[in-house]
Amino acid sequence: MKRNTAAYVVPFLVFVTLMSVEGWAGWSPRVGYPLRSFAALAAWCWLSRGLFPLRPQRALPSVLVGLGVFLVWIGPDLAWPGYRNHWLFCNPLVGRAQSSMSEELRSDVVFLVLRAAGSALVVPLIEEWFWRAWLMRWLTGKAVEEVPLGACFPRAFWLTAVLFGLEHGPFWDVGVVAGAAYNWWLVRTRSLADCVLAHGVTNACLAVWVIGTGAWAYWG
Repeated sequence: MKRNTAAYVVPFLVFVTLMSVEGWAGWSPRVGYPLRSFAALAAWCWLSRGLFPLRPQRALPSVLVGLGVFLVWIGPDLAWPGYRNHWLFCNPLVGRAQSSMSEELRSDVVFLVLRAAGSALVVPLIEEWFWRAWLMRWLTGKAVEEVPLGACFPRAFWLTAVLFGLEHGPFWDVGVVAGAAYNWWLVRTRSLADCVLAHGVTNACLAVWVIGTGAWAYWG
């Protein structure tokens, strides 16, 4: 893997790889989640830091975009109780919207703080580097460095949104909308930092919602 590609891809791969082997390795979530968050952040600091500025250019609008995506994320389940039980969102391909967190973990303050921090700070960073900064440009068929950040190619735009949605399993529908919203915001701002901020606001709001209402299925 070329070094410039690694800067976009490796932190994300580190996170998802450690997540996939957590059960096989027998790690407790108290160990597994902080470990994969720390490892992904370390990989980002080593390979990716400095690639793009992290200072948002349109902070307030980015916050509003993040809030809007959060409302989209929880909206269907609030409007139509049992919505996620439809076969489109509950099948062997996408899984089922349910939580694997034990009752003990749900009352573990230290774990919840680490889980929320990882979701709001680490995940947006590594995912925006992968989905928006790399994949959305790579799917154009051109060398990534030749495609300006935020350049709009419809096929790449929608493929990225769909793949981003599928990453979220039974929440694929709102995931596609979220992916399209973040893609659109990158096209509008040409600023990866603004997308990271919007994504971070969405995840932070979702973390507060999960812990405050007990909607643990959103965290899987």
